Amino acid sequence: MATKHTVPAIILAIVASSATHAETLDEIYTKAKGEGMLVFYAGGPTAPWEAAAARFKEKFPGINVSIEGGFSNVLDRKIDDQIKAKSLAVDAAFLQTVQDFVRWNKDSALLRFKPEGFDKIDGHWKDKNGGYVGISVNAHPYAYNTQLVRKVPRSAPDFLKPEFRGKVVAAYPQDDDATLYDFDSITRKYGWKYWDQYIANQPKFIQGHLGVARSISAGDTLVSLDTIASISLGEKKAGKPQEIAFSTSDPLPIWALTGAVFKGAPHPNAAKLFISWYLSKEVQGSLDPGTWPARSDVTPNGGMKPILTYKVVNSYREFLTNAKHLADLRARFAKLVGPVENTGGVR
Repeated sequence: MATKHTVPAIILAIVASSATHAETLDEIYTKAKGEGMLVFYAGGPTAPWEAAAARFKEKFPGINVSIEGGFSNVLDRKIDDQIKAKSLAVDAAFLQTVQDFVRWNKDSALLRFKPEGFDKIDGHWKDKNGGYVGISVNAHPYAYNTQLVRKVPRSAPDFLKPEFRGKVVAAYPQDDDATLYDFDSITRKYGWKYWDQYIANQPKFIQGHLGVARSISAGDTLVSLDTIASISLGEKKAGKPQEIAFSTSDPLPIWALTGAVFKGAPHPNAAKLFISWYLSKEVQGSLDPGTWPARSDVTPNGGMKPILTYKVVNSYREFLTNAKHLADLRARFAKLVGPVENTGGVR
């Protein structure tokens, strides 16, 4: 029989257990079926999310999915407008702009929950209280046209060679946070003089990484130090002449695509179900090559090593929440690169 001294301890243990318990997919699905709908916004190419939504609907019948894709720095403003108007149309978002999630979490705009496997996700990619979580990891290796490039670049200085004059491509750094993060890592190693030489080699810039990869596949350009691995490998999978290469000397910039459910969302359980399902071992283990699992207990596809076994730059959240440094970088690169003119797409 419990004494009066042990009863509070038992109650505390029960409360602690409840707080840390991650609902199973079946438990969340039971609630989500009554909502019947999921609306989410996704930064970057839309096609992979359409494929994921098809798998999700097959596994969880009765829940329709509406996806709006686009540039993360456009979708975030749309969400801000909905929050301000207190009229949320979106349930969840998956964006590269992690600073938005930090801000929304601080403003208590996110629904906190910890899906199964939360403890296996690196601390750089999640809010410890469950406000947001990294659902997959992206990296910025190099990309090249396999038919037109003989000697593959293996370090940032290789992109300054005369044979690549006018044939190097990247996203606009002042417009794309991931590119700015990539460029910042190069600046930290080689200094600003590197970019004077880079610009002198007449590189091309395009809005978005899908445009970067397509430019290389088409032979309009030959190489990039600013691809996203999964996008270039998607071109390769489609039979186009493109491959990625990892530097032998420079660190690999990595960042997690971040997801969260909004407080007051129309279909919160459907959103929780999607994130929990996406972070399941089954889905994390089937991500396309070049997209790394956010969970440390899942092996990546395509013969890739676990992402944190590479020599990496893993400070994306810290980078994007340093507002002054970010503003200074954007202004300086905008002056070097010029205005955004060559617009890409997300489909």
